[in-house]
Amino acid sequence: MPGENNLSKLLANLSPALAEEEYVFCTFIDSSYGDFSELKPVASVMEKEGLSLVLEKKKAEMANIKFQSSFRCISLGVHSDLISIGLTAKISSALCENGISSNIIAGYFHDHVFVPVGQAERALEVLSKLIK
Repeated sequence: MPGENNLSKLLANLSPALAEEEYVFCTFIDSSYGDFSELKPVASVMEKEGLSLVLEKKKAEMANIKFQSSFRCISLGVHSDLISIGLTAKISSALCENGISSNIIAGYFHDHVFVPVGQAERALEVLSKLIK
């Protein structure tokens, strides 16, 4: 079930939506996939330095897990093809031009943009202006 790969159509149907929850990025040395599953991570990446997880902030706090910053997630409603070209670059460039840091994670159907909590509303405005 491939998604859209035409950049103009992707931008026209971007449909960014800001989640209410706050998220944190954490890392665990000597851990592997499946560890911390009770915390229901929204994303996990196995890196040479350890297991990285994206967790809801409240779950990380309850488990006494250390983190540096809090983020909100803007999910893009458009179903982008995994081989589409330019969407991530367009989003990160627009946010960068507005002084907003972003961490983008691609799922099978949608892209999810994690931005600092204090810049989330502004980031949503910036992304909404990309819709043509």
